[in-house]
Amino acid sequence: MRKSATLSRSMPVAADPATENLLEAVMSNAAVGILLLDLELRIVDVGRGLCDLLGYARAELIGRSLDCLIHADDRPIATKTLLSLLTTGERSYTAERRYLHRDGSTIWIIGSVSLLPGLRGPGSPAYAAQITAIDKQKHAEAAAIEALERWNFALESADQGVWDFDYENSVWFFSSTWKRIRGIPETEPVSGDYDQWLKEIHPEDLEHVSETVRKQNSGELEDVTYVYRERSRTGEWIWILARGRCIEWQADGRPKRIIGTDTDITEFKQREMEFAAVSRRLELALSTSRVGVWETDIETMQPTWDARTCEIFGVASNPTTRQPATAWVDLVHPDDREATLATCEAALASRSDYTCEYRIMTQAGECRHIRSYGRFLTNADGRETIMGVNWDITVDVQRADALRFANQLAEERNSDLEIARANMEFASLHDSLTGLPNRRCLDEKLSHSSSNAAAASDLTILHIDLDRFKQINDTMGHAAGDAMLCHIADLLKATVRETDMVARIGGDEFVIVLPAALGNDELQRLIRQIISSAGRPMLWNNKECRTGASIGIAVAGAGIDPGQLLINADIALYRAKRNGRNCAAYFTEELQAEVIFSKQCADDILNGLERGEFVPFYQPQFDARSLEVIGVEALARWNHPQRGLLTPDKFLPVAEDLNAVSNIDRAILERALVDLARWDEIGLGVPKLSVNVSARRLGDEKLIDTLRSLPIEPGRISFELLESIFLDESNDIISFNIDGIRKMGIDIDIDDFGSGHASIVSLIRLSPQRLKIDRQLVAPIVRSEQQRRLIRSIVDIGKSQGIEVCAEGVESARHVEILRDIGCDSLQGFHFARPMPEADLVSFITARNWLKADPPVATAARA
Repeated sequence: MRKSATLSRSMPVAADPATENLLEAVMSNAAVGILLLDLELRIVDVGRGLCDLLGYARAELIGRSLDCLIHADDRPIATKTLLSLLTTGERSYTAERRYLHRDGSTIWIIGSVSLLPGLRGPGSPAYAAQITAIDKQKHAEAAAIEALERWNFALESADQGVWDFDYENSVWFFSSTWKRIRGIPETEPVSGDYDQWLKEIHPEDLEHVSETVRKQNSGELEDVTYVYRERSRTGEWIWILARGRCIEWQADGRPKRIIGTDTDITEFKQREMEFAAVSRRLELALSTSRVGVWETDIETMQPTWDARTCEIFGVASNPTTRQPATAWVDLVHPDDREATLATCEAALASRSDYTCEYRIMTQAGECRHIRSYGRFLTNADGRETIMGVNWDITVDVQRADALRFANQLAEERNSDLEIARANMEFASLHDSLTGLPNRRCLDEKLSHSSSNAAAASDLTILHIDLDRFKQINDTMGHAAGDAMLCHIADLLKATVRETDMVARIGGDEFVIVLPAALGNDELQRLIRQIISSAGRPMLWNNKECRTGASIGIAVAGAGIDPGQLLINADIALYRAKRNGRNCAAYFTEELQAEVIFSKQCADDILNGLERGEFVPFYQPQFDARSLEVIGVEALARWNHPQRGLLTPDKFLPVAEDLNAVSNIDRAILERALVDLARWDEIGLGVPKLSVNVSARRLGDEKLIDTLRSLPIEPGRISFELLESIFLDESNDIISFNIDGIRKMGIDIDIDDFGSGHASIVSLIRLSPQRLKIDRQLVAPIVRSEQQRRLIRSIVDIGKSQGIEVCAEGVESARHVEILRDIGCDSLQGFHFARPMPEADLVSFITARNWLKADPPVATAARA
């Protein structure tokens, strides 16, 4: 139901005691079956509805394994399907299962299972399921299959828009169908403003709609159903059948939450009005129609007509005058005359009652349809006559013709609907862009294969992901991207056998199912052909579009479920992309173990961020001439509780896949700012702090707001950015963030300069504070004059643009001497100190050991 515009549309952002109490109330009182499971598939909580269904008390089930509720034959697939949510990227599914009653009997249910957001430990809810008993439906399926098909068709054809209103938080939800009914774009937000909505209602319907809404809002009615007219975006009036039910109540008896549906019944209303109009005409015809009576003397064949018969025949009425013997015959339509006279003569010969229908032509030239009924009578004087009645059935005939035409249209419409249903069924199983089978069709095929062990053991699945596809969309537009997807679809179909299945399962991902096993050589040829063909350019608007294909391969074996085989192929695809893309990788047990390890590492990273396990290690930076400390670089380290101190190469790849690098960057910066403030308090004399900033964080739209919340002193902080992040890329968010960083007084350094692909033009455009020459270029200068010239060129470029130059990887006194002579401004490397924890840095700088003739290398932390 709708409510007034004064209600707020905000929603709570975190759970509170009231919400927890409401959840407890729902679990304790909900009539539907609700089930919460943890990651080990043990029951965390269960709703009253499921307890009542299965004959358990709530306390009996909490803490037990889900296996106690599921029929033994359904347990393996139920467990695999639940666990697959953790790896496939799917968030929910719906399935039918057999559950066990406490007394051991079997009950069919349908369950909708969702993976709850976030990763939790044992005992915490990870899965939520809504259970509905379908036992009766299962037992009745055989007898009611025809009715079920009709209902399924009706449900598929029902075009109902769903709305949901939370009174407590004043939050509306409107489904896409609800918007489409009214001509509202699906992406357009709808406020749910009550007064605005009333303005769109037809004036004749406003009173009863307002009164119905008032009664439901006040709690007088739990369920409401009403029909009204509403103006659509096109300005047309549409008829809406609205149904609403209160599913939660406030303490004062007023609704707390109402859910309902709106159905567009405009077409039904129009038909109803059309049928009503036809009915009114029919009633009018019946009420005004009069039967015409006639009598014919058999001897003279002269007819006598009453006034109504004269009116029907279109002749002047004169009750005292008999009509000529040929009067009736002359009126009968020439095309009907022979058949009509034959009927009458046959009746006359047998003296039997008769009925005939024919047309007449009035004197005014009007054609009328007549139905006549005649009966032979003998008067008291022995004179034989025919007594009969006439009806003018012209309207009935015309109506019958109209109905026949309507039936013909209905039959054609039913045929169109059947075609539409078939098209909808095809569309539900195929991708609208490429025409390939979609994910649903793929799942059905794999599910069918699961029931055939022999077929399942021969399966091979190729999971294909296009490389660099996003660049096509970003640079040439989505039309080019769509053309590329169609091109790849055609390529794949042309490459495989007719018995093989090619499906597009979303985005730029394709799956090939090979039901009959190929030999290793044949499979290798197929893979090479796909990779080679996908890499060939496609012309789009006279421009070449290039992509590539990364392929994950999973070959079935004994006992491997086809659904798991698809998961294995996805795991192998991940390895192929990590191996450099445009290649293929096979699924192996070692790869699966690596994935499991990566997942555990990902869990540990998230937990480590919460527990503050990521800390900065500091490596000093020195003036090339005075060798005084001019700053320190903060480097990320992870104090893992089991694996000890870890360097970035041990966790950054997983953190990047987890999108957690930005959080690690932030944690290091915040901790380093605390340490910098402490150094200032003790007079350590660290002029500047450098921190690394990842590409993901530099592309964060909220980066500047986050930095402004930190105690950053202008001129004291430098952000070290890899040259490959942005120098040759155009990115509005990165450009905006760089401008904001500069305005905050934060310097920008280019880290690992010379290892990327930045152009001089890009370097000039960015104009950083400092270039840090990559250690790979610095290390060989002791023995290579050519390498020294390269470093000198970089220094000259920096000097010409007013950019300071820092050399990394300084590992000997000879390095110091050469780099100082070349003109480097600052130095950093193991010759002076390795990265060290904060306490060791304080001791190191205080002792000033690096200024001795043979400065020792700090050994506080060699991680």
